[in-house]
Amino acid sequence: MRPALFSAWFATLLLAGCATTAAPPGTQVPAERLQQTVVPGTTTRAQLLAAFGPTKGVVFDSGYEAWVYQSPAGAGRFAEFVVLINPSGVVTKTRTRAPDRP
Repeated sequence: MRPALFSAWFATLLLAGCATTAAPPGTQVPAERLQQTVVPGTTTRAQLLAAFGPTKGVVFDSGYEAWVYQSPAGAGRFAEFVVLINPSGVVTKTRTRAPDRP
């Protein structure tokens, strides 16, 4: 492959990786709805999926999962609602993080 052609191909791949995509379903949920629906010790992973759909999350080696939902807070800012799910699939803890100040 010629160097110029390779450079153009690589630049295209690099820019494609930076393209903006729509937020995944369920990622943005009104704060009031999250607070009313998610009850630590009661709400399950399946109930979260049924109520809000999939969202961003991470699974730890211990089997715990942390899921993050965003709530619109105006002016393009978002509050975060973090849900900790135990290995049995039950919400154990929640935390709300206020949006960054403009």
